[in-house]
Amino acid sequence: MIRSMTGFGQAADQVDGVHYAVEIRSVNNRYFKSTIRLPDELASLEANLESQLRARVHRGSITMTVKFRLADNVSPYQINDTALEDYLKHLQKLRDQVGNSQTANIDLTALLGLPGVLVQTDDIEQVATQARAAVKPLVDQACDGLLKMRQTEGKTLALDLLIHREVITTRLAEVAKRAPLVVDEYHLRLRNRIADLLAKAQLEIAQPELIREIAIYAERCDISEEVSRLTGHMQQFEEILTNALGDPSGRTLDFLTQEMLREANTIASKSNDVTIARHIVEIKGSIDRIKEQVQNVE
Repeated sequence: MIRSMTGFGQAADQVDGVHYAVEIRSVNNRYFKSTIRLPDELASLEANLESQLRARVHRGSITMTVKFRLADNVSPYQINDTALEDYLKHLQKLRDQVGNSQTANIDLTALLGLPGVLVQTDDIEQVATQARAAVKPLVDQACDGLLKMRQTEGKTLALDLLIHREVITTRLAEVAKRAPLVVDEYHLRLRNRIADLLAKAQLEIAQPELIREIAIYAERCDISEEVSRLTGHMQQFEEILTNALGDPSGRTLDFLTQEMLREANTIASKSNDVTIARHIVEIKGSIDRIKEQVQNVE
């Protein structure tokens, strides 16, 4: 069964006093595109998480967000006293140069944002190591939820696509039934018209010439091959939709709809018949709706 590219999954857990949360969202995309949002402390995990995500999800624009809250006894940063003292000495020197005519206040909180004042502690490596073991199963759980939602939406999508397929198949059967009658009707119209003209002119036309003209028309408006190919495309379309393996098939369906539309356009251009033209209009309308829908298939 096909899967949609739209979905959401999340998972959370607490390990050794640290709370972890993972959210994964996906929307349409022709290819696999991942955006992974991590806290600075877990930036080293990005490559591994992307590989894990790519192994589970094959297509779509995926956004994964990982959050964590450290235990109270763990501090990933500490103040570099030497760097802070150097900044303070320099600022005090500048204040002395300004003199008493102006007041210069030093905000210690603002100094924490200066380069080198806050440095990572040894605990940060331990945090990353622990997070690697804790986040991996959460990513799998979030992927399970994401894929379950995508599969559920895929079932709804497949039902809608099968309805459009049924419309095309029904109309195509009418086209196949109507096609042989087009030549017969042309034959009759041509004979009557020629007979009327010749009667007025009191002339006669050789039967072989009439037969040749009808044969040329029949060859020009023969749509049997196009009907056969379009019928084959619809059979393949149904097989893909009902495939129990659930392999990614969005690109295949997209290409298949292009082939469907090409055959329908050829039938429309070759067949000079109002009834067939009406059927082809409905067929092309259903193909266009299918083409829109398959853009959301993984």
